[in-house]
Amino acid sequence: MSFLPKPQLHHPELATNAVGYTRRDYEGAISTLCAGCGHDSISAAIIRACFELSLPPHRIAKLSGIGCSSKTPTYFLGAAHGFNSVHGRMPSVATGAYLANRDLIYLGVSGDGDSASIGLGQFAHALRRGINMTYIVENNGVYGLTKGQFSATSDRGSTSKKGVTNADAAVDLVALALQLGATFVARSFSGDKAQLVPLIKAALQHPGAAFIDCLSPCVQFNNHQGSTKSFDYVREHNEAVNRLDYITARAAITAEYAPGAVEEVVQHDGGVLRLRKLAADYNPHDRTSALAYLQERTVAGEIVTGLLYVTPEPEDLHRHLNTVATPLNALDDAALCPGAAALAGVNAALQY
Repeated sequence: MSFLPKPQLHHPELATNAVGYTRRDYEGAISTLCAGCGHDSISAAIIRACFELSLPPHRIAKLSGIGCSSKTPTYFLGAAHGFNSVHGRMPSVATGAYLANRDLIYLGVSGDGDSASIGLGQFAHALRRGINMTYIVENNGVYGLTKGQFSATSDRGSTSKKGVTNADAAVDLVALALQLGATFVARSFSGDKAQLVPLIKAALQHPGAAFIDCLSPCVQFNNHQGSTKSFDYVREHNEAVNRLDYITARAAITAEYAPGAVEEVVQHDGGVLRLRKLAADYNPHDRTSALAYLQERTVAGEIVTGLLYVTPEPEDLHRHLNTVATPLNALDDAALCPGAAALAGVNAALQY
């Protein structure tokens, strides 16, 4: 199926940012996802964040794997560099690209199947090594492309659209990111742009491994009563930092509530989401406390959103490896191949 591209004409009075681009310059192709899909809201948040940060699109490298989520880079930053890898292997491609050219801004977009199942090992190593990238998982708890099977992030006890109950424990990517050493860890909701956009902006500017788990309900296969990844359930069980404002396949459902409060929101199908916003006095610099709080609210049946943890002085892979400041892909032959004498010195240093 093919779609006509977006019109290239811009209104002459569209607002521009500090580098002279309009918001339209950060868009991509027309989305082919289901109407009301949370992933499209995340794409819109990325577009807005990059526009407001005045990032030159050609300095951004967007990478993805396989799945509905990994299709979305087509729908934003059409002028950026892009690489769509194989299933679960986006982090290793991002690692290689970042080692070769540290001057680009890396944005990895993945899904719960792509990162929590086949790509779980890749997810773990990218975060523990400190790849300087913004890693966004568009988490809907279901395999949408293959018609609604449970994913690794589906909560135990949740039910599928056909009524099957999930008996497996869920993989909590936020808890894993905290344990693996990510220096920026957040969770948000696709419909809460007031929270999501600032989180993406902060992650893009963070000089280290920045991870955002973004709950993104699947309107086709995981937005029913009994799902813990539906619009209603997340809104009912959320502890977040900002208001909710999301679009469903029918009409937009919005809510505003104070930090520290729990908001219950009923969906079109009768399901409910429970979102809790982090209180204003929450300390995001204590990794151990963040893990404890996350587990405490999970037991209470609530989904915590907001910036859970950030390291004040992060380090990335290049600093760990003590590489040169010049991007490796810009070094000449003399620097990359210093000769036999230099090799002999390295070998001698490794002898016991």
